[in-house]
Amino acid sequence: MIQEAVKWTFEPSHCKIGFSITHFGISETEGFFRKFDGTISTETDDFSDAEIELIIDVNSIDTQDKDRDNHLRSADFFNAEQFSNIYFKSTRMEIIKANQYKMYGDLSMLGITKQIALNVDFGGIVKKDPFGNTKAGFLITGKINRKDWGIVWNTSLDFGGVAVGEIVKIKCHIELLRS
Repeated sequence: MIQEAVKWTFEPSHCKIGFSITHFGISETEGFFRKFDGTISTETDDFSDAEIELIIDVNSIDTQDKDRDNHLRSADFFNAEQFSNIYFKSTRMEIIKANQYKMYGDLSMLGITKQIALNVDFGGIVKKDPFGNTKAGFLITGKINRKDWGIVWNTSLDFGGVAVGEIVKIKCHIELLRS
């Protein structure tokens, strides 16, 4: 018997679409996106067949520094005026072991689409929270090279090295709400 796909939505107050990048070669600078939306559907309770679509509003970037956020929105980085959204669409899930997956998908930024792989830790399902909702939780991590999407801005430092690293670490805390 084939089970009908269950639809899930992001619970924004319990999600964080986060990232970090090396700054001056000595530390990590973190940020996240405040606005995003998307859908998830799955026919299994373990999400091993999940299909995910995510849209991130680039203008909602928050690194806790307004000047840096404005620079990140500029043509030097995300060019939010021309490319206001980042898109992710999963293409397949690979089971690594119980509650751990490798999620493959297409990430589109600045008009460039590349396939990426992300690590997914499935935290489980709460069948009924205090408000009667069914929820599922995840930690999603991975790394991308920003230059693969044409984000190449940098500046050389007098003491050697550059201001901004190439590798962006992705770390997303996700809580889904069953539709």
